Amino acid sequence: MIAPIRPDGAAPVRFWSGWRIFALVAVISGLALFIGANVHLISVAFASKPDCVLQPQTEGAASYRPAKSSC
Repeated sequence: MIAPIRPDGAAPVRFWSGWRIFALVAVISGLALFIGANVHLISVAFASKPDCVLQPQTEGAASYRPAKSSC
């Protein structure tokens, strides 16, 4: 592609300057980190078994128990 000639004779301005490339890489990296963290949270949520939690044996005190006995 031929760069347009500026009337003042100066060098043409590049669209993809260093700052724009840095900003684009930073945005893409941030989105990848955000999406990766959410995928991790969802995979941990499906892999965990909250209905199968060991309860401490306490005498005389009321304690919460699992909703169903699947352990």
